[in-house]
Amino acid sequence: MSKYWSPIVSTLKPYVPGEQPRIANLVKLNTNESPYGPSDKVLGAVTAAANADLRLYPDPLALRLRETIAARHGVTAGEVFVGNGSDEVLAHIFAGLLKHDAPLLYPDISYSFYATYARLFAIDAVEVPLDGQFNIDLADYDRPCGAIILPNPNAPTGIGLPLAEIERLVAAHPDQPVVIDEAYIDFGGQSAIALVPKYENLLVVQTFSKSRALAGLRVGFAIGQRPLIEALERVKDSFNSYPLGRPAQAGAIAAIEDEAWFETTRRKIIASRQRLTEQLTERGFEMLPSEANFVFARHPGHSGETLMQALRERAVLVRHFAKPRIADFLRITIGTDAECARLIEALDEIL
Repeated sequence: MSKYWSPIVSTLKPYVPGEQPRIANLVKLNTNESPYGPSDKVLGAVTAAANADLRLYPDPLALRLRETIAARHGVTAGEVFVGNGSDEVLAHIFAGLLKHDAPLLYPDISYSFYATYARLFAIDAVEVPLDGQFNIDLADYDRPCGAIILPNPNAPTGIGLPLAEIERLVAAHPDQPVVIDEAYIDFGGQSAIALVPKYENLLVVQTFSKSRALAGLRVGFAIGQRPLIEALERVKDSFNSYPLGRPAQAGAIAAIEDEAWFETTRRKIIASRQRLTEQLTERGFEMLPSEANFVFARHPGHSGETLMQALRERAVLVRHFAKPRIADFLRITIGTDAECARLIEALDEIL
């Protein structure tokens, strides 16, 4: 602590990102990054942008990127907001749309940045418990509130909600903003973007970090009707008018345009997830049904922390959350088939 701190600083509990260690021959399955590099078209676009005149600021409106996103999802550019990763987009959403007199609702086992942002922006929030099978029970959200945010599929569980249930939730709260965080939607779920024209209270968030393999470029976006997007633009331009550099904008555009690469790698990850699920189940793991690029698994004979440490000793990194109800689970990113084989080999030694 320091006498120079503003009062809020000492009350914060910062988000703890996944570890990015330097370990020789590491199999890195802890942060849900894509196991495949971005497409050649993306690399070419980023290189070209980096070789351009970087002394000039990028387009603060990111208009071409927004137009590209809009064309793919059947909306207008004015209904698209972009930011420096979906985390920044979410920060602007918390600041601009989720602070009201009634509390914000989100799941108790979910993306831990939600709680961090609620504290940062002094938002009254209520964590709604998952049910006994770690599902989001939307009946539990049928209560007075100021706003709702849900990840679909949820993280770290990987469990998804059908689009029909999402629509029922949005329709049941016409006077509250409902934010659906779809970081992992491309690995098995149904996007709620199709509902945006029908519901003025719906905002959908996605990222280029997972299915587009651009975690290092930091690009995220939100889609909603114009009044919601205008709120985010007002917050952004009160914070940072240039969140996306020229290489990030160019790379994201190329990633959307290379649909063949996207479909090929997405399907490979889904197939690898199925194989890994079967292999872990054969070894006694209990698995939650995943629609994401990771699995959430526990072994009845070993604690989650013990398994995580034993895997780390073998240069295999997975994510462990020392939290009630999920302390025995490991969140395991889907890697290449070779990386998954290394994981299974290490587990066979441990078990």
